[in-house]
Amino acid sequence: MKKLVLMRHAKSSWDDPELKDHERPLTGRGRKAAKQMAKYLEDSRLAPTIVLCTTAARARETLELIRPALGDRATVKIEPKLYGAGSKELLARIRRVSQAAPSVLVVGHNPAIQDLVLELVPDGPLADQIRRKFPTAAVATLHIRVGEWRNVAPAKTSLVEFVTPKGLRKSS
Repeated sequence: MKKLVLMRHAKSSWDDPELKDHERPLTGRGRKAAKQMAKYLEDSRLAPTIVLCTTAARARETLELIRPALGDRATVKIEPKLYGAGSKELLARIRRVSQAAPSVLVVGHNPAIQDLVLELVPDGPLADQIRRKFPTAAVATLHIRVGEWRNVAPAKTSLVEFVTPKGLRKSS
C-alpha cells in the first residue's frame, strides 16, 4: 500500500500586477492557512518520504511553512517541470517515484491537483466535494493498493480524506 498526499498551494497574492505568476507570494491568509495545514499534517502523522513541489514561489513558501510537520525523513525535490504541469504529467511523475518510498506529498497547483484526484477516484462523497472545489491549502489523502508507484491506477486508489483550512476551523 502506498500513500499519496496532494496539496494545493496556499492563497497567493495578486497585489503586484508587475509580478510574474511564477513569483507570486502567499498572502497573510495563505500563510495562516498553511500553518493550520501543517498542524493537521503533523497531528495526522502524514509524514511523507518524498515531497515533490513546483518551483512557483507560492508553492515553495507553502512547503516551507508545512516543512516542520513533515518529519526528518522526507526528501524534498523542487521540480521546474511541475510548474504548469497537468494532471497527466503529475501522474507520470508520481509513477517514476522510487519504488521504495511508501508515501509521497505533492505540493502543486490547480486545476492539475484537483483533476488528478478526480482521475484516480472519480466517484464518492469526497470526490463530489472535490469536484465542487479544491480550495487553496487543501489536502487530499489517497491510499493506493500497489507495491510499486509505476502501477498507480484508478481501480487501485481510494480517497480516504479531504481536508481544507476552513474545515479545520469549523472542527476546532
